[in-house]
Amino acid sequence: MAQLQEAATDEQILLVVDDREENRVAMEALLGDGQWNVRTVDSGEAALRCMMEEAVGLVLLDVQMPRMDGFEVARLMRGSSRTRYTPIIFLSAIAHTEESVLRGYAIGAVDFILKPFDSRVLKHKISALLEQERHRHELELLTQQLDRERAFNASVLDNASEGILVIDRDGIIRFANPAMAQMLRCTVTELQGSALLSHLHTPQAPSDWKDSEFYRHWRDGRTYRAHDAVLTTRDGGYLPAALSCSPLPQYQNSMVLIALDMSVVRTLHAQLESQAVTDALTGLYNRRGFHQALETALSRIDRSGKRMAVLYLDLDGFKRINDSLGHDAGDEILRKVGEQLKHCLRPYDIVARMGGDEFTALLDTLDHPEDAARVAEKLIETISVRHKVDGIDFTLGASIGISVYPECGNTVDRLLRSADMAMYEAKRAGRQQYRFFSPEMNGRARSRLMLEESLRNAIEQDDFVLVYQPQIDLASGRLRGFEALLRWEHRVAGTITPGVFIPLLEETRLINRLGDWIFNQGVRQCRAWQAQFGDQLLLSLNVSPVQFGMPQLVDELRRVLESHGLNPSQLELEVTEGALMQDLDATREQLRQLRALGVRIAIDDFGTGHSSLAYLRHFDLDTLKIDRLFVANMLDSPKDAAIVSTIIDLGHHLGLEVIAEGVETLEQRDWLIAHRCTAMQGFLVAPGLPVARAAAFPARLDWSTWQPDEPPQVIG
Repeated sequence: MAQLQEAATDEQILLVVDDREENRVAMEALLGDGQWNVRTVDSGEAALRCMMEEAVGLVLLDVQMPRMDGFEVARLMRGSSRTRYTPIIFLSAIAHTEESVLRGYAIGAVDFILKPFDSRVLKHKISALLEQERHRHELELLTQQLDRERAFNASVLDNASEGILVIDRDGIIRFANPAMAQMLRCTVTELQGSALLSHLHTPQAPSDWKDSEFYRHWRDGRTYRAHDAVLTTRDGGYLPAALSCSPLPQYQNSMVLIALDMSVVRTLHAQLESQAVTDALTGLYNRRGFHQALETALSRIDRSGKRMAVLYLDLDGFKRINDSLGHDAGDEILRKVGEQLKHCLRPYDIVARMGGDEFTALLDTLDHPEDAARVAEKLIETISVRHKVDGIDFTLGASIGISVYPECGNTVDRLLRSADMAMYEAKRAGRQQYRFFSPEMNGRARSRLMLEESLRNAIEQDDFVLVYQPQIDLASGRLRGFEALLRWEHRVAGTITPGVFIPLLEETRLINRLGDWIFNQGVRQCRAWQAQFGDQLLLSLNVSPVQFGMPQLVDELRRVLESHGLNPSQLELEVTEGALMQDLDATREQLRQLRALGVRIAIDDFGTGHSSLAYLRHFDLDTLKIDRLFVANMLDSPKDAAIVSTIIDLGHHLGLEVIAEGVETLEQRDWLIAHRCTAMQGFLVAPGLPVARAAAFPARLDWSTWQPDEPPQVIG
């Protein structure tokens, strides 16, 4: 016991393995507050040496490292008896694929955390895992102690803390030590002369002693062990025990049985098992626990013929509340939601927190799939009430996806994946509603995955090109400039429309990888056209909301402009209303820096977003671009005509140029001239042109001789 206590008080080492110094410094600052003994190393080799020399309780392991990556380190750890059970948490900012996460768990990681992560959650996990490692070490020492106690000889029987019996060849107890009597709630005298089998609940023994395993092992001269035995006490209770029965020297015709009270150990095992499947924050099942419960339910429901449903729930608006009120408030919200979910479901239904603000529920033994819809409606109604945290009222919402067994899958992974896809479909449909999984969702998800992979390949293989659509000054016919438009020629599917791939580029943030290429290509081309069109030619480049929010946007533009020698005033950035309104303070600062650089700013698709004129007057802008939808209908719709006329007047009063997009007819052009619109672009003049055709475009158009079916004429 002294060794056990000494080992329990030893300070465990928390080892951080990362090849990047800044990451190690950050982790040491985060974790090295005295709560743990934190060590940092910069390679897998150094980590393995450290673990061979010191008692490491937990490893925070980076996945991407040179020479030896995190997966290899984990594999070598699991092959060593010293580190076989040391807990591993993978940390990664790059390996976000399902394959990487599954590989990490397969090697033996207890968790796989993607960067950026919540430091409070990480600390909670570290504390729990170090505690579990300490308990595991205690169990290992207890097992070693049990083996030593079994070797006690007869001279110390009366002083032994373990229960010890001497049993004759007929199964009758001839000797019992005080510890054994105390374990069975009786006296030594009462034990002596009684049959061993009368005190045994499990393993169940035959009525004839000579048919028991105790007798058979004694007859063969072997030791019999029953680690999961249960003894019956005198008062009718049950005592879990580990039994070891060994033959004494042959002339004694008896055997010695040592019994170890396993009550504390079994309780500890139960606690560890509970911690492994329980979410520490809400007390619900965690992801592992839900997987196990769903797998058990699947094996049972196959025999009953009943249906069941998996609900995947995501909180709407939680991130906004979490960011504004802090993580402590966010944790309180999650605990409240967990309690609400438990009270809404039947006692035998399973509810779990999968992580973050995502929850799952298993509705067992349903008669009809529609029953799951009623539960989903109830959950949405329950969660979508006013909450109060720190004196602030707010309202949450919930989006729920439903997959039904067996229609949506017959395995744990397929049911969860189907419910997850249905949940995202509910979010796309407007949030705070539920959706059942359908094969069409799976098809859309697969198509999206294939398109995303094709996008990545297209970026790597330079399959994107820029085309240039002319912008014409309406009063003079002068070429104002070109708008650079991104186009994708798929090597198999042909031309992919921008409406399909541009939103996906922005959603996956792949637009950041293309941004530098677009800036360089466009600016280089504009600089090359100066000799032909003059230094007043403007180049318009579209900037996505993702790009506009990047702090390094101005520095990147400055580098590109200086690299190609283009005057900043010849570059016009087109930004949507939505991008400007995301963060007003950040927008003002970004516009200020762009104006200081000297580039022009245009609001693209003006009139379709959610900008406020009260804010618009504070933005430093140059151009308003009227969306093509208004232009297309303005001759037939008085409302659209009024909107276009108002935008033109607004632009003039604010001192801004106004460009009409999507002009396709002479009538539209004449209407715009009559209402003093500044410039236009559209198929009436030209679509997006390849570089060679754009270079041949005239510097000025003669509107007086213009014929729709004839090419424009050059003046001068």
